[in-house]
Amino acid sequence: MEIHFLGATETVTGSKFLLRAGSKSILVDCGLYQGYKWLRERNWQPLPFDVRQLDAVVLTHAHIDHSGAIPLLYQQGYRGPVFCHHGTKALCDIMLRDSAHLQEEDARFYHRHKLTKHEKPKPLYDTAAAVHSLELFQPVEFRETVGVGDISFYLQPAGHILGAGSLVVETEGKRIGFSGDVGRLEDIMMYPPKPLPELDLLLMESTYGNRLHSDVDPWQQLADVVNSTASAGGVLVVPSFAVGRAQTLQHMLTTLIQDERIPPLPIFLDSPMAIDVSELYCHYKVLHRLDASQCRAMCARVTYCESVAQSKALDDIPYPHIIIAGSGMATGGRVLHHLKRLLPDYRTTVLFTGFQAGGTRGARMLGGVESVKIHGEYIPCKAKVALLDGLSGHADYLELTRWLQQSSLRRGTQIELVHGEPDAADALRLYLKDHTGFRVNVAQYRHIFRL
Repeated sequence: MEIHFLGATETVTGSKFLLRAGSKSILVDCGLYQGYKWLRERNWQPLPFDVRQLDAVVLTHAHIDHSGAIPLLYQQGYRGPVFCHHGTKALCDIMLRDSAHLQEEDARFYHRHKLTKHEKPKPLYDTAAAVHSLELFQPVEFRETVGVGDISFYLQPAGHILGAGSLVVETEGKRIGFSGDVGRLEDIMMYPPKPLPELDLLLMESTYGNRLHSDVDPWQQLADVVNSTASAGGVLVVPSFAVGRAQTLQHMLTTLIQDERIPPLPIFLDSPMAIDVSELYCHYKVLHRLDASQCRAMCARVTYCESVAQSKALDDIPYPHIIIAGSGMATGGRVLHHLKRLLPDYRTTVLFTGFQAGGTRGARMLGGVESVKIHGEYIPCKAKVALLDGLSGHADYLELTRWLQQSSLRRGTQIELVHGEPDAADALRLYLKDHTGFRVNVAQYRHIFRL
């Protein structure tokens, strides 16, 4: 049996792991690269395996860095099944279409404004490819066992977002785990990840391998940011991930207003995808902590901006308000247009609410740059830039360690660390080496692990 590390190694994006056992091959995750240009350029390269020899794809969850290359797989001829949880399928129905739409929009924008050396820039894939690829999806329940030849596998809850799971694979007398993205043990919205069974090998994320989440109360921190921005007469712009983070923010802001901890400012969700996802959170109540009344309140208090005209109309609001818009790392989407307009205003606050991958605008803004490049133009950054750390959907290194200790892993179990920047992955390797009995290594790009 072989596992080929084809993505999410030495970086947090582009998740792809190819497992070969006997005559069968399955691909675990098929995500896009984000962040540094040299990583994003990999998205345009042919997928690093023979699609004709691929028997199945399994998605741990719907985030684009785990699912966003499925349409590329389809374009290269793959017509096999894509297994995932029902919640992941529902999210991918939204997210893959949105990913294609954004790429088409960006291609048109760059062509119209001549911001590229290409005579006619093309999207990575179009809406047709995304829609056709969705026909391959075969949703399953958590703990439902699926067989592909001599390979069997199931997903178990991992917290993080709707439908997110850790994958457990059995073949050739061995059991391998793929953590996917592991959620917080005490998340505001999601239930904690389930402990793992006994494994021979675990591929585990290390996104927060060198960080601890702040013990500052995120409710109070959010209230302070809203109140200070409102007092200054400014606008609070929240670049937000459409899945999970936008819904948590809606819930928190609604609750803070109900409790009279912040003024009843207008709140605008300027992301068609996040709007659709919010409705899914109301549908899949069994998968998260909010009850029906909380879901209704969160949706009723927020004004949804579905059209471009509604988004542009926000430019004319003269009084303090809150804009939640994609994307969460300010790499694209409608938030860029708001940032172009509002970053030069010292009264503005830009509030990031999660991990910012290296090379993204979000990472640069948090690093204190004086200007940020948007649509080919450098925009002065005079706004306040803050981070609401407590909303991260990823477990930190202590939570990951607790999760491993709650699991049934034997002393000496091999762990390959993936999905982390080099510093984070190596810090987690050292911590686990010093505090547990596991054998831990940081996986390398294109490495082949034989078990």
